[in-house]
Amino acid sequence: MLTVLATIVLFSYFIVAYKIRRKSVRFDKEISYFKSGDELTMKMRQHYIALRGALPQLQEHEPYEVTTLELAAALDCTHRNMVLLLQRMQREGWLSWEPRRGRGNRSVLHFLAKKEELVLQEAQEIAQKQDLQMAISYLQTMDSEGTRGLRSQFQDWLSKRFGFHSEVLGERRLDILRFPLPQTIHSLDPAAIHYSGESHLVNQLFDGLVRMSPSGDTILPHLAHTWDIDAARTSWTFYLRKGVLFHHGREMLAADVVFTFERLKALAPRGLYNWVYMGIVSIEMPDERSVRFILEERNEAFLPFLATNRASIVPAPEVPPSTKKMTSSPDRFAYAEIGLHPIGTGPFRLVDQEHGVMVLEAFPAYFQGRGFLDRVEVWTQPLHQELDGQAEQPAFQVMHNVRISETATEQWQQVRQSGTTCKFLTVNELREGPLANAAVREAFDLALNRAEIIERLSGDVIEPADSFWTPHSTSSPTIKSAAADTVEQCLMKAGYKGEPIILATIPQYEADALIVQQVCALAGITLMIKFIPAEQFKGEERLHADLLLFAIMLDEHRELRLIDLFKNMQLHMRPDMQVILEQQLNELLSESDAKRRSDQFRQIEHQLAAAHSLMFLYRKHLKTAFHPSIRGISLESLGWVHFRDLWFTRLPE
Repeated sequence: MLTVLATIVLFSYFIVAYKIRRKSVRFDKEISYFKSGDELTMKMRQHYIALRGALPQLQEHEPYEVTTLELAAALDCTHRNMVLLLQRMQREGWLSWEPRRGRGNRSVLHFLAKKEELVLQEAQEIAQKQDLQMAISYLQTMDSEGTRGLRSQFQDWLSKRFGFHSEVLGERRLDILRFPLPQTIHSLDPAAIHYSGESHLVNQLFDGLVRMSPSGDTILPHLAHTWDIDAARTSWTFYLRKGVLFHHGREMLAADVVFTFERLKALAPRGLYNWVYMGIVSIEMPDERSVRFILEERNEAFLPFLATNRASIVPAPEVPPSTKKMTSSPDRFAYAEIGLHPIGTGPFRLVDQEHGVMVLEAFPAYFQGRGFLDRVEVWTQPLHQELDGQAEQPAFQVMHNVRISETATEQWQQVRQSGTTCKFLTVNELREGPLANAAVREAFDLALNRAEIIERLSGDVIEPADSFWTPHSTSSPTIKSAAADTVEQCLMKAGYKGEPIILATIPQYEADALIVQQVCALAGITLMIKFIPAEQFKGEERLHADLLLFAIMLDEHRELRLIDLFKNMQLHMRPDMQVILEQQLNELLSESDAKRRSDQFRQIEHQLAAAHSLMFLYRKHLKTAFHPSIRGISLESLGWVHFRDLWFTRLPE
């Protein structure tokens, strides 16, 4: 009898124990999983934030009578684990807990740590693990729960992590530059890039056959040490350097150059500068270190095109020994290695690109010599870099596209780049809308109050523009403006009756589009905005709009960019104007004299502006600020820093 009773008691005990264990298993797993002190602290901090959120009405240091069971219910854990949590939180100094035993007695809880402080610490530790996107997402969630100002505090903390740092890893000292890039990187494939930040990183990872001189007026050897041109200037032979290695260790050969341009033609037949590379009839390999391009016709833009990162050399895929020649299958050109894990010959190689942080390491075998920096961490996130008079001096050493207050200029050096960006509008003359009427186009151009647009944009780097070229005189261009009654009369006389005009642009230019819309509304013009992703902007969708708002970078590749612009404008011109412009561009591309080409460009520009098919808005100068401790600053015309050239005279204070 006793044996049966003991068995029943023991069985009942196991059932109760199982139920308790089942209830707490999830919580126990969380506690036991985080073995290290840092991970355990993060997990405990999360429990404190959850507990604090369950009692939002309590202020810090305010006494609150509660039982352990009630707190356990709030965190969905067992009584035992709640006791362990309270003990650990008390040791951390986050709360005080006065247990009172006995029936009817309630213990006293005092919250000591502010929820905001622990939330910020949590976000900082997430970011330190290089998971920036999760940190920002976490802060956005907590902000929505009433924890205000956290993102601003986090931004200040994050700024102090940027710049030059020297860290010891084992017996080796690493020189690291953490570099903020306020853009999203969609691709690092030279055949697929669309944005300036992507272009900047591609310049660090890849090389081309030739490069542009710092002054932007001379083409210099690079992966090719020299080249020959035939009398007709349609056959270009390049001779490759020996011993140039890709990041994965294989030597660059002529087959890689052939593959690069065949791939570019296959993957981006309508991409940037397609009118250059689609004019390549064939590519020959006289031997493994020489490549010959045969062009359909003479094109003086061919050599400058080879200096752009669109023409960066990528490695051909490995070919099995049994294969006598490479297949022409489209899959061969679209292999994912380039976009996901870029492999070039550049001074840096990409070793990690997760969570919004891209880690570049110096390539020891770079053919032009290894740089000073061991690593560059590019943090791709929306960091506001514009500083007003109230802002503190930032702690990172290189900033792009900034305005520095007068007091900050005492500690910072600024460079105003020679390159600029120019915003403009072009008209779709093929669309049956109000702007198909030349008189309405003229009145619309007059109604675009540039002075008002620039005033709304503000900034010392904004100035009027009436050309893609630097004015011959030092005075600023005259801003077109007219009295409101004059604009209204011109619009009425032209026959405009308030019909909506559709403006298409990319999402990145939303601010400009909204300002143009507001200025048009002041003149009685109804403007509707349509956003098209940048990668689709050259497609058919833009031809359903009356106006296109875009920008052009006026840098060392100005001529290439302008020809690309004019060729795209041809797609929405009247047929007679398409023929005229095509003839002008053909003459321009066969002209070897730079001065005569410049005159031809200005003639085309004047012709389009006079017809009000091209309407200039403004020009924006870019500035780069850097700390005096930096040496070796080498800038492209748009102000991007060449990481390989940077070195530091001392550690920043």
